[in-house]
Amino acid sequence: MSETAMPPVVSPAEWEQARAELLAAEKAATRTLDRIAAQRRRLPMVRFDEYTFTSPEGPVTLRELFGDHRQLALYQFMNAGPDAFCPGCTYFTKNVANLSGLARNDIAWATVSDMPIDQMAGYWKEMGWQHIPFASSAGTTFSADCGAGGGFLLNVFLRDGDTVYRTYSTGQRGVDRLLFSTTVSDLAAYGRQEDWEDSPEGWPQEPTYG
Repeated sequence: MSETAMPPVVSPAEWEQARAELLAAEKAATRTLDRIAAQRRRLPMVRFDEYTFTSPEGPVTLRELFGDHRQLALYQFMNAGPDAFCPGCTYFTKNVANLSGLARNDIAWATVSDMPIDQMAGYWKEMGWQHIPFASSAGTTFSADCGAGGGFLLNVFLRDGDTVYRTYSTGQRGVDRLLFSTTVSDLAAYGRQEDWEDSPEGWPQEPTYG
């Protein structure tokens, strides 16, 4: 018999009732998120200066990261120092997929970091991230100007011709909610199994950051 605590076993009717109560809460949360998304679409924007990064092919500007798209989602990968890589940013980047789906909505995706380009290129090759465009922001003020500092951040930009504007940015839990694996884990009985979660006594939990 398993030593790990488990949800109580109930009749089908009791389960349907409990599920219906949760569904009402989920629908209310969905409507709230819809209202927030509508508010997000009404945010003003701020003009951003041009920056020149270093890509594996050479210099690339912030504008050029858009390609032919009008919008750009740009993830700032934390620089953890020589021969070190942020585990949270690594976990996030492992979840980046279906860039063609973004492209259909006229959104390009790229990652920048204050890591040197050679360090980034080696890590991208090791992790098999060839589908994710990347460039080094080392030597620029881009990270500081975005407010990322030494951390991570997701920025969204819109261009009007060659003029670039920032329309949105988010970090911390705002980035966390985008992840496929954590979102699906939130639907499972044991959740993410991290020690910050409000779970019943006996649920498996580990320290969030190891």
